[in-house]
Amino acid sequence: MRALIIDDERLARKELTNLLQEYPEVEIVGEAVNAEDAEEKIQSLQPDLLFLDIQMPGKTGFELLETLDSVPDVVFTTAYDEYALKAFDFNALDYLLKPIEPDRLKETITKLINRPKKEPIAEVVGDQKLGPQDRVFVKDGDKCWFVKLENIRLFESDGNYIKIYFDNFKPMIHKSLNALDEKLDDRSFFRASRKHIINLTWVESIESWFNGGLMVVLRGGDKVEVSRRQAARFKEMMSL
Repeated sequence: MRALIIDDERLARKELTNLLQEYPEVEIVGEAVNAEDAEEKIQSLQPDLLFLDIQMPGKTGFELLETLDSVPDVVFTTAYDEYALKAFDFNALDYLLKPIEPDRLKETITKLINRPKKEPIAEVVGDQKLGPQDRVFVKDGDKCWFVKLENIRLFESDGNYIKIYFDNFKPMIHKSLNALDEKLDDRSFFRASRKHIINLTWVESIESWFNGGLMVVLRGGDKVEVSRRQAARFKEMMSL
């Protein structure tokens, strides 16, 4: 993997370079000190991977990604966790907090090496939607995950938060269900009610319910009521 390190702090670039020497799978092809410098070097060096700082003079790391036509794989590196929620909008591979711990970097490199195939990182702009193969960043307290959307079976509104159901986890993020619904591809995700969005690939069975509604059972046993208003649309989507 050809990697470009983008960070305005010389010592941070040097520290990451030293840490990456342990991994012959990663070739550092260059360094950039800000977004403008990075744009030029991404074009000329064509890296496969960016180690990208977020807060830099001029454009931020996020703004840099928005200017690129083709976005390499991205690992965010930052001294602040306050940008974690915004990283939800970018299909990043990982999010490393400075100072970067060697064991934490090892997890990231292992994840990169063991991927079955290259999954390009793309920013979400305009009407572009997040689909099953996209990954999202989820942060709840001190815990962080990068989760493929195909593994998330259910989103549930809880006040000003959303509970995200995947594996045995149910972390919560500060976001409205309406805002999330606008980002998700409606061919894969269905707004069952004011409180729920379900992943259609997880639907195991459907039962009639009160007042013309439906009860959907997901793989694993979660049950979600589809409102009467949405039931007709749901039947149409799930039929030939």
